[in-house]
Amino acid sequence: MTKITANHLGRAAFVYVRQSTADQLLHNPESRRRQYGLVDRARQLGWTTVEVIDDDLGRSGGGINRPGFERLLAAICEGRVGAVFAIEASRLARNGRDWHTLIEFCGLVGTIIVDEDGIYDPRHPNDRLLLGMKGTMSELELSLFRQRSHEALKQKARRGALFLGVAAGYVRIGHDRIDKDPDRRVQDALRLVFTKFTELQSVRQVHVWLRDEGIALPVACHRAAEGRSIAWRLPLYNTVHNILTNPVYAGAYAFGRTMSKVSVEDGRKRINRGLRRPLAEWDVLLKDQHEGYISWSQFERNQQVIADNATGKGSAAVRGAVRRGELLLAGLLRCGHCGRKLYVGYGGKAGRYYCQGALVNHGTERCISFGGLRVDHAVGSEVLRVLKPLGINAAVTALKTETNEISAAQRQLDLALQQARFSAAHARRQYDAIDPDNRLVAGELERRWNEALQVVHRIEGEIAAVEARRPAPLGEKERRHLLQLGADLELAWAHPAATAATRKRILRAALHEIVVRIEGGFIQMILHWQGGDHTALNLKMNGAGKHRWTVPEDTLSLIRELARLMPDQQIARLLNRAGKPTGRGNGWTKARVCSFRSHHGIAVYRESEWAERGEITLEAAAQIVDVSVMTALRMVRRGIIKGRQLCRGAPWVIKVEDMAAYREQKPSRRSLTSDPTQQSFRFQ
Repeated sequence: MTKITANHLGRAAFVYVRQSTADQLLHNPESRRRQYGLVDRARQLGWTTVEVIDDDLGRSGGGINRPGFERLLAAICEGRVGAVFAIEASRLARNGRDWHTLIEFCGLVGTIIVDEDGIYDPRHPNDRLLLGMKGTMSELELSLFRQRSHEALKQKARRGALFLGVAAGYVRIGHDRIDKDPDRRVQDALRLVFTKFTELQSVRQVHVWLRDEGIALPVACHRAAEGRSIAWRLPLYNTVHNILTNPVYAGAYAFGRTMSKVSVEDGRKRINRGLRRPLAEWDVLLKDQHEGYISWSQFERNQQVIADNATGKGSAAVRGAVRRGELLLAGLLRCGHCGRKLYVGYGGKAGRYYCQGALVNHGTERCISFGGLRVDHAVGSEVLRVLKPLGINAAVTALKTETNEISAAQRQLDLALQQARFSAAHARRQYDAIDPDNRLVAGELERRWNEALQVVHRIEGEIAAVEARRPAPLGEKERRHLLQLGADLELAWAHPAATAATRKRILRAALHEIVVRIEGGFIQMILHWQGGDHTALNLKMNGAGKHRWTVPEDTLSLIRELARLMPDQQIARLLNRAGKPTGRGNGWTKARVCSFRSHHGIAVYRESEWAERGEITLEAAAQIVDVSVMTALRMVRRGIIKGRQLCRGAPWVIKVEDMAAYREQKPSRRSLTSDPTQQSFRFQ
């Protein structure tokens, strides 16, 4: 008692109260009462001012953030603490850093530490040594407890007998085995999740479908008073994801799927729990331990699909989920030059594929870039060619799916209705068994019965709504049309009801990846099929400024030359007669010819051009030689007069110098035909 001085009693006594876990708070109240009882002991030792710090109830002393302990250290540094009370010194801290910091601060300001074993003054070497040994023993004790517990858990897990919790869809049999839940509604709901994922290939799409159909999923609930029970709720995304990624539904026992990561933030230990580990790093994996809802091979395929859909993970190896957009090969294309995935960009109505990995990572130029329409068409045609023998099977499967789509949702509602009717009947039996004069109990049982009847009425309404939404069964005509589409996959591919998302799923079902390169003006693609085969495709690239609406080169050259011979109106008429449409397949007009010339930099026609070039028309040549136009035409065609014509219907062009040379020859008049008896007529 001599260690307690008037200086200590002149300051306040602080009682530090702590329990490590919420479970201790709930089940160990006596320890908490003992710690609060230290207030009376402090007053018995002479302190009049006693403060209790219990901010750290439910917090571990292993080094995580503890606001109560921080407040205690702050009060010690301010010189307001004469003594720190705890039922045992190790209660103050369970790690060396906090423990020695507390001892150091108490020694500096003269604060003593009091527990049930004695009073310690950190300024005395013997007491300081004893406190240091208590701290070390506390850390060692904690480490030994943790090591023993973990090894015991791992030993039991290696036998597949450790079940800390049982997933929905299974029940515990004894202490070391689980089996399927005998409730058919639970089993059918879980099977429906796996069936829809096989069809939709996306966790989010399964979640959206379940919510749209109003299908609830079983969730395991653990309550201290009631134990384990099953609750039915509309699924969250995490609920669907956990069902699809839990190996227990594949009949496997797994332990150590998650881990904890320790980091230091603001000088304190921070523990992040529940971090997923790769399958290869799981502590225990025992296959075929119990009956599963799917096979292990199907589970592995599902995990691969989920991993491929995770676009936001930053991995260049994944394809990504099917997204919006008209281009069909998003996520399937890989650059053959740098090995990176190709991105998709949309400008206006058309889209392009491009590789910008080098641009982002190294600031260099993009590897490749090309339009998507022709590539999509070529790959789609090749896939249809390969899948053509499977078309009839796909049509038959579609007929079955059309009937199963509604029946799956209705079956879940039928099972829910059976369960609701059982609950209502049970509530009625309870109500009938009670003495009607005991209104306190009868009123409550009547309320429960009414609630059960309301649930039955609500589910019956949902079933009626599903029946109302059920489409009429396909008639013979519709069935024949569907089978026709199966026989002609190209017709089904181009059908207005076939969306881009549907085409993307077909391509992903057939193709694993497409490696694309650009060499010598060709797009070179290697199609990697899901079965392991490969197919090569080559597509010629459009030139600069070329697109599917481009006017052919021969039409461009023709317009360029016709613009030197006639005005726009006549050019339009000539092109229309010649059957040469615009790039979009329209007829030519004066305005379209004018716009085309302006775009290609072709000068407008001038009346004086012929004279400047020394050229005349066929009509002018006929007047010079004093013959009819038809006669002049025959002379040009026989080569008597030199002339040229761009195309059928275009004006004949004759050089003035050629006409001069013809007149200098002064040819004798002779018959223009091969008949020597042909007479010539002159009209006065």
